[in-house]
Amino acid sequence: MGSDGEELADVQRAHWQRTYTEHPEMYGEQPSEPAVRAAGVFRAAGAREVLELGAGHGRDALYFAREGFTVLAADFSPVGLEQLCTAAAAQGTAERVRTVVHDVREPLPLTDGSVDAVYAHMLLCMALSTAEIRALVADVRRVLRPGGTFVYTVRHTGDAHFGAGTGHGDDIWEHGGFAVHYFSRALVTELAEGWRLDEVRPFEEGGLPRRLWRVTQSLPASDAHDAPAARRSGRQV
Repeated sequence: MGSDGEELADVQRAHWQRTYTEHPEMYGEQPSEPAVRAAGVFRAAGAREVLELGAGHGRDALYFAREGFTVLAADFSPVGLEQLCTAAAAQGTAERVRTVVHDVREPLPLTDGSVDAVYAHMLLCMALSTAEIRALVADVRRVLRPGGTFVYTVRHTGDAHFGAGTGHGDDIWEHGGFAVHYFSRALVTELAEGWRLDEVRPFEEGGLPRRLWRVTQSLPASDAHDAPAARRSGRQV
């Protein structure tokens, strides 16, 4: 992402910080529908540890913890993660939840093959360039154990807000202060290269409604974690 893209990402970070500060628990306490379905997928695959990217104030991370998973919740908003930690303590799940402030434009702070499952609800369709999304998915592959599962959701080009508001190029449109990278079906297919693409399920969420895909893809059990060396600088947290 060039300087314009970096500026947009930084503006979005500040916008989310303000949003979480002004609207604590803005998405409520109940888990999202994708999280409920992902928990079933993860359990069926024998997963015990879940990395959530873009955890925000934690409604889904806390649900995973209540379901018995150990969760590492990552987000670029310290405000959101502070709210998550407070809620985890109140719910008695603090021992199963860890948090890390992390910008997904950087390598994930984890060692190769160190988590069973990765979950990201609308994180990949934030203000990220296509190149950054590709790099992130490659890094998710790096940190997953062989046979691990990745469940993510994204708004797609059939959404009502696609093409509306301020265009930033690369299928990124800003509406109401939030910039979204709308996914084409071709991009979903590309990101699943080298994976087993288990499901691409359309669904709707919110009052607009937002139109999304829930994508489930998994690694072969013999995956050798052949991510490029440039993305292999993670450390265990």
